[in-house]
Amino acid sequence: MARPLDHAKRAELLANVVRYIADYGLADLSLRPLAAELGTSSRMLIYYFGTKEEMLVQALSTQRPDIAELFAGVSDAVELRARLREFTMANISGPAATSVRVMLQVVAAACAPHSPYADYANAAIATFVGALADALRRIESIDDPEAVATLLISGLRGIILDRLITGDIDRTDRAANRLIEQAVR
Repeated sequence: MARPLDHAKRAELLANVVRYIADYGLADLSLRPLAAELGTSSRMLIYYFGTKEEMLVQALSTQRPDIAELFAGVSDAVELRARLREFTMANISGPAATSVRVMLQVVAAACAPHSPYADYANAAIATFVGALADALRRIESIDDPEAVATLLISGLRGIILDRLITGDIDRTDRAANRLIEQAVR
């Protein structure tokens, strides 16, 4: 009889997987070094998660912000711009930056043909576009909310990536603010 999963241990492992990938990257991720860093074995990681790819998708799912809640109740451009700035800054620095660094690696990996991360990346992007487009629809001056949501999400993702790579806070802050101001009037 198989022993039951230790859900507290599983949750701890998922949080540590995100930190590990933020520190060491996704490209050369191997279960043995990951397991050693986490104080377990690769066999136990497979027991808890099935595959390396499924482990990463589950780890990222635990980190995903509630996007619908972020934009809930927004009914004017001023409030939406403020929430977009707050969300962008929270994801560039602070505790969320770790999971964002990992998510950006997964989104890039999802571009490869037959990527095991494609479904996760598609769902994450669709969720964000849908929630932001819903908020944009409540602002009467916005034409084509889905296109504006896509512009904002793709543009802000690129700016966050730029900042994480270059560390240029001033330039990327100005760029994020300009994109938000021009897209949401």
